[in-house]
Amino acid sequence: MSVAVLPSELVRPAGAWRRHGVALGLAVAVILLIFRVDLIRLVTIWWTSTTFGHCLFIAPVIGWLVWQRRRELAALTPVAWWPGLLLVALGGAGWLMGDAGSVTFARQLGLVLMVQGAVVTLLGAQVARGLLFPLGYALFLVPFGEELEPPLQALTVRIVMPLLHLFGVPAESNGVLIHAGRYYFEVAEACSGAKFVIAMLAFGVLVANVCFVSRVRRAWFMVAALVVPVIANGLRAFATIYAANLTSVEAATGFDHIVYGWVFFGLVMAAVLGIGWRWFDRAPDAPAFDPAALPAVTRGRMGLPMAVLLTIATAGLWPVWSVAIAQRATPLPARIALPQVAGWARAPLSRTGPWQPYYPGADHALFGRYARGGAAVDLAIAVFASQGEGHKIGAFGTGVIREEDRWVRIADLPPIAGGSALRMTAPGYDRRPVERVVATWYVVGDTVTADERVVKIETMKAKLLGGTQRAVAIHLSAEVVPGRDARADVAAFAAALGPIAAVGDAVAGIR
Repeated sequence: MSVAVLPSELVRPAGAWRRHGVALGLAVAVILLIFRVDLIRLVTIWWTSTTFGHCLFIAPVIGWLVWQRRRELAALTPVAWWPGLLLVALGGAGWLMGDAGSVTFARQLGLVLMVQGAVVTLLGAQVARGLLFPLGYALFLVPFGEELEPPLQALTVRIVMPLLHLFGVPAESNGVLIHAGRYYFEVAEACSGAKFVIAMLAFGVLVANVCFVSRVRRAWFMVAALVVPVIANGLRAFATIYAANLTSVEAATGFDHIVYGWVFFGLVMAAVLGIGWRWFDRAPDAPAFDPAALPAVTRGRMGLPMAVLLTIATAGLWPVWSVAIAQRATPLPARIALPQVAGWARAPLSRTGPWQPYYPGADHALFGRYARGGAAVDLAIAVFASQGEGHKIGAFGTGVIREEDRWVRIADLPPIAGGSALRMTAPGYDRRPVERVVATWYVVGDTVTADERVVKIETMKAKLLGGTQRAVAIHLSAEVVPGRDARADVAAFAAALGPIAAVGDAVAGIR
């Protein structure tokens, strides 16, 4: 009887992979448990949002990418590597800043970075280089890109209008509203094509890595992956409006929803793949990387048990810091009232085009109408003792226009008295369109701004460095009526109201 003896260098990698795999699974499980609130919100977005439904497929794709590399990875020996803790710390710091500034994206990105850092720490730099693309692709787990919706809405309108005129359909546009033939159409956020551009970005990056070697070809393929869905979405919007003009809006939009949801994206993907197919230059069975070309880890090694403990401790530090700063809310008066404005008197609310901003998490919310002569201006104030998840300025679907609101943004306007301004429209009480001009200011601490990004930065600074936590949103609005300049009425009321900072201090109980 003969006994085969395997060389130790062949045994060690398999045993090391088992130990390090168990350690990585333990560390990642604990991190996800610590940040379970963010994980649940992340998965909820994937499951419920049509814009980010593609994120549900990212994790299986990452698993497939790792499986593709299994033979090359088997030739490497994982080691615990302490510099990976820097990535864990970077993710934790990003999470803390997102938590302090009430920026959900930063919290979710921080969580993904911490998991990536755990992989680098517990498997080592050599293995991380072999897993570089799957690790980077994990960033697509984080929902992003909603800011693309307004420019893509405008671009869709620019594609649709010439096509309607070319095919003899009388049409005119007012911002994102198109009056074509017998009907009005809104190029809403869902019709902007943003969801498909975002999904095609993730799909394009995957195909570019798997099917191409040449960087130039990858770049051209990515251009096609982003341009084709934008053009296709404009054609789809035109076809819907044109069909409605020939038949009825009910028939056209009903068919469009079926095509848009189930067929359109598949056709766009097929079109992009068809464009790039002949230029694919990577063999399907080509190795993802060359293990022999990856330098071994010679510095920064550490013991595996200590690496697991430090990974978990580094990730867990930031929620402790968050709890320590979370109770700094600014005390507010039990009751607050709308201010008296010189030269203006309180008036009944509008019946032709009623509107109020939406701040469900505000500690106090006030709304009233003021009149002077023929002018009428609505004043809305929302006051927060502190900001956090579920009670903050700038949350999705809150503010001037709520999610699924009847009011639609037409266009951004030049600032009014330093406040951002927009024009919006909605059906009035008799179904005729009513327009409003709305000006907005925010007061966070001692800062007055009209930019929601500054709100987030100032909120983060106040929480991390100490300071007044209160935040106030102030909106002035006037209906657009014949014979009056709504912008001038809002500006006149803003001048009579006085400094916005003083208004914010007064309603927050700061004298």
